Amino acid sequence: MEDELWREIYRLAKRIGKWKGVVRGTYSDVMIVVVYFWAVVHDRPNKWACNKKNWHGSGPRGKLPSASTLSRRLRTEAVIQLIKDIEKELLDRNPPSFCRLIDAKPLPVSGHSEDNDVGFGRAASTMAKGYKFHAIYDDSQGFVNWLLKPMNVNECPAGAELISETQHQGYLVGDNAYDRNKLYTLAGKRGIQLIAPQQKNARGLGHCRHSPFRLKAIEMQTRKFARALIFNRRYIETAFAQLTTLSFGLGPLPSWVRTIRRVENWVRAKLILLNVYRFKQRTYND
Repeated sequence: MEDELWREIYRLAKRIGKWKGVVRGTYSDVMIVVVYFWAVVHDRPNKWACNKKNWHGSGPRGKLPSASTLSRRLRTEAVIQLIKDIEKELLDRNPPSFCRLIDAKPLPVSGHSEDNDVGFGRAASTMAKGYKFHAIYDDSQGFVNWLLKPMNVNECPAGAELISETQHQGYLVGDNAYDRNKLYTLAGKRGIQLIAPQQKNARGLGHCRHSPFRLKAIEMQTRKFARALIFNRRYIETAFAQLTTLSFGLGPLPSWVRTIRRVENWVRAKLILLNVYRFKQRTYND
C-alpha cells in the first residue's frame, strides 16, 4: 500500500511540478519532494530515504540527493509550494460539503524535548508538551484548512485564524470550546454559521451583549436539523482516528521531526497520503 501511494504522489509531483525546478543545482524540486515522501510514507528520517539501498529497485533514476541537501531544499519556498499544490490538487477532486467541522488534536512530544517551538498545555484530559493540530474538516474533501500551534494555545485564537482563511460559506460545527462570541461574529461576517453547544457549566446567557450569530445558533439547536449537525461532529473524530491508525498515518511525532517547520512538512505530507488513500478507496468502491 505504501509503495502504491508513493507512486501516485510521484505522478502528481511530476505533472504539477513539470515546469518547476532550480536554475542552479543538481536536483529538481520534484526530485526533492518525491524523495521526502519516500521517507514520510515509510516513517523514516531523510537520511534513510537518501540511501539507494532502501528503495528496493523503485524510485527515480540517477543519483539521490544527500540528507543535508534534502533538508536544505525542504526549507525553500519553491519546494514547500509544490507540496502545497499537491495538497490542493487532491482537495479539489471533490466538491465541498455544505457543513464542515472544526476541532483540534494534540501532537505530544517527549517531556525531555529541547524543541523551543513546543508548548505545555491540555491534551485529551491530561497535560502534555508538544503541538496541537487545529483543522477544519470536510467529509467530502478532507482537512481543507489546518494549522499547527504550541500545545498551550487553545482552540479560540486558532479557530479564529482558521475561520479567517475559510472562503466556503455554509455551516461550521465544533464542540463547546468554540462557543465564543468572537468566533460567531467572525464566521458570520464570512457567510458561515458557526454552531457549537454551550459550555456544560453555562448558566444562561447572562446580561452581556451577545453576537446575533450566536443567538441564532442557540435558537437553531432547539430544532432537529442543528442537533443532527452537532451529532455528525463525530465524523471529524473518525477522520482523526483514521489519520493516526493507518500504517502510513500521523502517529506520534518521531524524534527527528522537531521544530514547527519540520512538523508542518511532516503533517502536510501525512495529510496528502491520507487524501490519496481516501481517493483510491472511493474509486475502488465505485
